[in-house]
Amino acid sequence: MMTQLDLAFVRSQFPAFSEPSLQGQAFFENAGGSYACQPVIERLTAYYRETKLQPYHVHPASQKAGNAMDASYKRFAQYLNVDEADIHFGPSTSQNTYVLAQAFANILQSGDEIIVTNQDHEANSGVWRRLADSGIVVKEWQVDPQTGLLSPSDLDLLITPKTKLLAFPHCSNIVAHINPVKKICEKARSQGIVTVVDGVSYAGHGIPDIGELGTDIYLLSLYKVYGPHLGVMVIRNAVAEKLGNQSHYFNTAYRNKWFVPAGPDHAQIAAAQGVLDYFEQLHDHHFEPSESVLERAQRVRTLLHDAEIALLQPLLDFVDQHPKLRLLGPVDASQRAATVSLMHTDMDSEVLAKRLVEKGIICGAANFYAVRLLEAMGIDADKGVLRLSFVHYTTPDEMTQLIDALSEVC
Repeated sequence: MMTQLDLAFVRSQFPAFSEPSLQGQAFFENAGGSYACQPVIERLTAYYRETKLQPYHVHPASQKAGNAMDASYKRFAQYLNVDEADIHFGPSTSQNTYVLAQAFANILQSGDEIIVTNQDHEANSGVWRRLADSGIVVKEWQVDPQTGLLSPSDLDLLITPKTKLLAFPHCSNIVAHINPVKKICEKARSQGIVTVVDGVSYAGHGIPDIGELGTDIYLLSLYKVYGPHLGVMVIRNAVAEKLGNQSHYFNTAYRNKWFVPAGPDHAQIAAAQGVLDYFEQLHDHHFEPSESVLERAQRVRTLLHDAEIALLQPLLDFVDQHPKLRLLGPVDASQRAATVSLMHTDMDSEVLAKRLVEKGIICGAANFYAVRLLEAMGIDADKGVLRLSFVHYTTPDEMTQLIDALSEVC
């Protein structure tokens, strides 16, 4: 029996829903950054108020700061089902991938091959393509220009004995199709290929069990998962050892500093675990107690997914059946995340977005750093698409407000 999400409880955990200036405004740009939950705000405020000094030194306040940071590493590792040493907090996913690519440049040789896609956000594409300047052969796993989807069978035509790395998204931030990550990673692993999965557009809909997915490297952005503006990068131990320390030479003994050359943001790392505080509160409010972190994580993951799917399908059906709207990505909600990109036959996306904003719909129109994908689908990247993205805290009334607004302006 499916557990029903208690929306009143959920929304009570997000101060934005009590903000007077946002009343009546339905938030549909979560793919660009979600609202922050109360536990994150409280932890961040407490850090700045109580422990805003260098952590890990001898003063009790400094020790408290370090302990809070350590707790975030430990708790995220448990929730993601990886080793604590695999967790790296950086300033953003774009910055994390840049450092990562520079690290790979030191161990790859001229003639080695890497595979990228034209479905990705540029953060997990451009940094790898630049390695061609060093003699690395870059191959592109291309989307179907009609659907924007990737076909795993196409990989067989790209992989050779020289292939060393495969970078692809968990799901696109435009077409939102959820790629079969586990299957793709298994294929790559069988041939000794390192996988780098961009999970930024997926994680806000349910932080995944990375151990189960089997990827070597996984990327997500906490500011799209109800948290502070941090990027989380999971790098499995064997890969990290090959890449080596990218930070100051004297940080070799501190694995969590290896891939953050500029140093960590102490306060935001300490506050990051507030996301997991929220998920734990969600679990305890909806389910019987469980000693297993992985069981609690899976229950919450399913809870969020089921809540979104129930709202997503009617929106997809409306857009798909509208004579003047083009839906990008699958019309079946079970195949995608709750990010819906569309185009109007007679109206620029920015104009459409402005008209929706006048109806109380918070949304955006742009290329959303997926220029290569839009170009592959024959879409003018300068004009972009309208993107409507929501998460579990969106209400049925807000979905009605959105569909009514689309009906009026289209």
